[in-house]
Amino acid sequence: MSSVQEVIEQARQSTQVERVELMHALIDLLSEPTQKEMLYDLSDFEGIAAHLADGTDAQEYVNQLHSEWDHRP
Repeated sequence: MSSVQEVIEQARQSTQVERVELMHALIDLLSEPTQKEMLYDLSDFEGIAAHLADGTDAQEYVNQLHSEWDHRP
């Protein structure tokens, strides 16, 4: 029997109040972000590509980067 099935079986043997408590605990657990979802915080990106905020055209910037790559040793 899987651990999930064991929890369900225990819930069947629990009182209504305990079932509601279990449901709330599961909802809280589901609303927590997973480790994968927590890889980045918005503040991690502060300052990235700040030079683009000065009105530089994005395509011109990419073209400039490509031309720099062509001149690498």
